[in-house]
Amino acid sequence: MKCVLTIAGSDCSGGAGIQADLKTMMAHGVYGMSAITALTAQNTTGVSKIMEVSDEFLGEQLEMIFTDIYPDAVKIGMLGSCSLISTIRKKLEKFQAKHIVLDPVMVATSGAKLIAEDAIEALKEELIPLAQVVTPNIPETEVLLGQRIVTAEEMSLAAEEIAKRYGCSVLVKGGHRINDANDYLYDVATGRTSLFAGRRIDNPNTHGTGCTLSSAIACNLAKGYSVPEAVDLAKEYLSGALESGLDLGRGSGPLDHGYKINRTNRGMSA
Repeated sequence: MKCVLTIAGSDCSGGAGIQADLKTMMAHGVYGMSAITALTAQNTTGVSKIMEVSDEFLGEQLEMIFTDIYPDAVKIGMLGSCSLISTIRKKLEKFQAKHIVLDPVMVATSGAKLIAEDAIEALKEELIPLAQVVTPNIPETEVLLGQRIVTAEEMSLAAEEIAKRYGCSVLVKGGHRINDANDYLYDVATGRTSLFAGRRIDNPNTHGTGCTLSSAIACNLAKGYSVPEAVDLAKEYLSGALESGLDLGRGSGPLDHGYKINRTNRGMSA
């Protein structure tokens, strides 16, 4: 069995972060492991409290994982401080981690920055160069490049520019700001940019979509798929989780990560 590690924060409501990652990994038939960077008190309506773990404790989690069940791929999610970023970089280099997928969670849907400016710089300098794939949305792409992205053509050019700057493949996610989940991938292995068109899905429950997509990509890379194949399969999985129509909570609810399993179970009596 392939093994995948997620390094991210915990979402107590289960829709994003570590919880979304582990559900995605189970749905992909891989063994999921987690190193928690922060505990959050949140639900579908928002986040009320964040408690970051210490550098030492995060480092110990990573030591215990890599020295026992070595991961075939690593997904990295939201990180709040320079010290945690440096800790992760040191451990990934020490254990020569492979197939690293970085979801650079930096900007909220509202446009507010989620991490300090110095942490953004640390992310650029220490983690992005280690990644095989980086998956920024439009606001995060703007932060990485320092320029506005307002058209599909600019998305495509941005993916290529970031990839050449940091030496990794880049998937720039469109979402609803520019298009209906049409993403542009620049694959460093081929030197080509590809459009990955998303299906129009009428579902307001999108909590954890970024976490889910990046985790699915990591799972597919662990299984031996190329970057374009991994992205294509991940987007198809995400579409299925959205189309299932799970409706929980008073805000933007979670996806149905186990939609294939759940379809079977719904036809069974208790």
